[in-house]
Amino acid sequence: MSVDGADETGWELDPENDAQAAVEAVGRQLKMWREAAGMRPAEFGAAVGYGENLIYKIERGVRIPRPELLDKADEVLGASGKIAAMKKDVEQARYPKKVRDLTRWEAETVELGSYENHNLHGLLQTETYARALFEMRRPAWTQDQVDREVSARMTRHSIFDRTPPPALTFVQEEVTLRRPLGGTMVLRPQLERLLEVGQLRNVEIQVMPTNREDHAGMGGRIQLLKFGDGSVVGHSEGQFGSRRVSHPKEIQVLELRYGTIRAQALTPRESLAFIEKVLGETCP
Repeated sequence: MSVDGADETGWELDPENDAQAAVEAVGRQLKMWREAAGMRPAEFGAAVGYGENLIYKIERGVRIPRPELLDKADEVLGASGKIAAMKKDVEQARYPKKVRDLTRWEAETVELGSYENHNLHGLLQTETYARALFEMRRPAWTQDQVDREVSARMTRHSIFDRTPPPALTFVQEEVTLRRPLGGTMVLRPQLERLLEVGQLRNVEIQVMPTNREDHAGMGGRIQLLKFGDGSVVGHSEGQFGSRRVSHPKEIQVLELRYGTIRAQALTPRESLAFIEKVLGETCP
């Protein structure tokens, strides 16, 4: 590996990231271990395959070390797992706070409902589909930002492995199934992923056909998360100033809208058949 070429392989710290203290603490620990081993930054960087400049930034808490760097540092400095163990301290720091909050809520929710009218819900996206979405952002994101967002989105997919599994319902506009974001080679495996996830007993995917004459979702996307203690958090782009809400009266409005949308959409069984039809239409 080229040391100079590896100089940009750390994650930039999000300016709104509230995990700064953890990142700085890891940087200080790494510097202490390096100095105790009698290694200069350039020497240590060469040993772990990273640039001297990046080592300085990580030790100052300006850059977030990647897991593989901490693993290599642990080996080079003979830390017997103590440096590698710090991966947990920085694992979430590389993601924006809003992503960490959403991931935490999804990890605790017992029921999630979502209506999407522009693109597929993040929990349903394949990695290539998510990457295509982030790469077409304008103004354009750096590759580092794209990689970080894709990684964060894929991490959220652990919700499908939870025991007991939460109840997950999704309503997708027909256009989100047909719009070939990233190209047909991206769309086909994405549709196959929908069919796979839609077979899970705790998941229901519904399609809202474009030709519906009555539609309660014209106000924009909706998301509802319900927790074990009975509390609910909701969000709608078209109501309540697009802010998160939890007041019972506001939640009641979103639940009414979402329930009506589900009633107007195709049933889960009809929807899977519809997705198969669209998949067939994407054949070369």
